[in-house]
Amino acid sequence: MKRVVITGLGAVTPIGNNVQEYWRALINGVSGAALISKFDPSKFKTKFACEVKNFVPAIFDKKELRKYDLYTQYALVAVDEAVTQAAINFEHVNRNRTGVIWGAGDGGVTTFEEQLKAYFLSDGTPRFSPFFIPKRITNIASGVISIRYGLRGVTYTTSAACSASNNAIIDAFNYIRWGKADMMIAGGSEASVTESSVGGFNASKALSTRNESFTTASRPFDKDRDGFVLGEGGGAIILESYEHAVQRGAKILAEIAGGGLAADAYHLTGTHPEGEGAIIGMNLALEEAGLSPDSIDYINAHATSTPAGDLSELNAMLSVFGENPNANISATKSMTGHLLGGAGAIEAIACIKSIQENIIPPTINTQQIENDFEGCFDLTLGKSLQRTVNYAMSNTFGFGGHIASAIFKKFHD
Repeated sequence: MKRVVITGLGAVTPIGNNVQEYWRALINGVSGAALISKFDPSKFKTKFACEVKNFVPAIFDKKELRKYDLYTQYALVAVDEAVTQAAINFEHVNRNRTGVIWGAGDGGVTTFEEQLKAYFLSDGTPRFSPFFIPKRITNIASGVISIRYGLRGVTYTTSAACSASNNAIIDAFNYIRWGKADMMIAGGSEASVTESSVGGFNASKALSTRNESFTTASRPFDKDRDGFVLGEGGGAIILESYEHAVQRGAKILAEIAGGGLAADAYHLTGTHPEGEGAIIGMNLALEEAGLSPDSIDYINAHATSTPAGDLSELNAMLSVFGENPNANISATKSMTGHLLGGAGAIEAIACIKSIQENIIPPTINTQQIENDFEGCFDLTLGKSLQRTVNYAMSNTFGFGGHIASAIFKKFHD
């Protein structure tokens, strides 16, 4: 099996439109929540979200921009940053052994809504854009990335709800370590702050309705949490075999140690109360990395701030790591909101940056931890923490029971 290293990162998030801005906001505990600006939310139960702000897709001309839904734009801008950081000259790599695995759950939902509104508000004459289908399909971002860079290696989209981009990273890791690829672009993106998404999540009682105190609405593990805050954006990671990175003189940022994929097999939208799938996923990741639970220094929890979901994850972590584990835990969704299929990508970046900088980003807004778990975990409340981080785990769990846990490690020759 080949070693797999990380050489580039890119991010578009509700708290920063590049990795540096995103990381600075994370460690300073900045909330990305604000009143929704993309549509009039006055008749909705939830009137706020974590939107991407001041997004300027400067890499596109106007003609090209017409072809892409916002979720694809987020993807391409994040990838452009990652490719630039990794200093890749695609003329000097084997494009047949370089591919793209991208995660998304909703895909082009913005385009879907816009086109259907235009149709139903018309006289019934179908006047759909010739770009309607390619803009809305979930797999198009991975295809467009491969087209943009001329990459002919394995390319597809993982559609595993909120585990999608973590799943994509683990799949890319596997293709490289199995020797089936030299380099992969992986990550995920979403642009789901739309009327149908907010309305649908409201109907399922998944979203917070703290409209009067929205900046503190995302409060993972807090006794008074009432649902997640919807987010948008995306993140990209460049993965390479160690040999390939060394051969081209790339700067190595971190290494991937292992990944665990599993399923809850329990409920349409809810996670298992005891976290059975999460336990399997975390244990598989640890086993693949050859690590004991006390080796993990940082866990970026899935922690969406839903009543049932957070309890499930706490139970799972208690089972795997025991009380008072070595790891600091934090829930960065308290700042970014929940990016759905893009969540795992930006949270993997948070793990990689924590390893590079030896800083644990905080969990903000949380005041009173669930009684049964008070004192069991260090949830890094309120402020970031300086400590050595050699290994970091990123957890993501999705509707349908999808489980993905990835472990990143500090790079050593």
